Amino acid sequence: MTLFRLDASIRTEGSASREIADIVEAEWVAAHPGDAVERRHIGIDVLPASAWGHAITGSQTPADERSADQQAAVALAATLVDELLAADAVLLAVPLYNFGVSQHVKTWMDLVITDPRAAAGSDPLLAGKPVVLCTVRGGAYGGGTPREGWDHSTDYLRRILADVWGADLTVVEREFTLVGVNPALDDFADLAADMHQGALASAREAGKALAA
Repeated sequence: MTLFRLDASIRTEGSASREIADIVEAEWVAAHPGDAVERRHIGIDVLPASAWGHAITGSQTPADERSADQQAAVALAATLVDELLAADAVLLAVPLYNFGVSQHVKTWMDLVITDPRAAAGSDPLLAGKPVVLCTVRGGAYGGGTPREGWDHSTDYLRRILADVWGADLTVVEREFTLVGVNPALDDFADLAADMHQGALASAREAGKALAA
């Protein structure tokens, strides 16, 4: 069995998304001791922003006529798809940045979609495969909050992972991660603590289900 894990936080220490994903991974590893965990950290080992354009044009160019940039981009996209297809389960740790999808995640998804195996009309890339998405937000965006509707990441990720790629998707969410960091949010310390503990409990359950 193989677990593929993707991290998108730009932090090397203190990442809230990584904390949740670590719990999910630990549950999977406990159920599959000695099995492989393959990793890609696109928040630190950043995919080149120019690769998507080269992969698009490269996929429309005969292989023997591709430029060096096109060849590299097409090969990179194929590698990203290989990682997903080779995994029995997938774990994604993705923070909300500036109210939207992380540029690193968007580049990753755009590159994956350039590969013929992930193109529209082909079989769903992750059809029925168990996937856990761990996503975190610095503020609060739920119903009735001042910024309800400002999270432009989570629904997008659901659309791609579940609706386009066909994953059996579980989402573990945590909000108010900036409480204790941003003094303007100090009044929400108790609520944030409850949300934190709830997210950790959800991560444990998601990890057990992912490992089943």
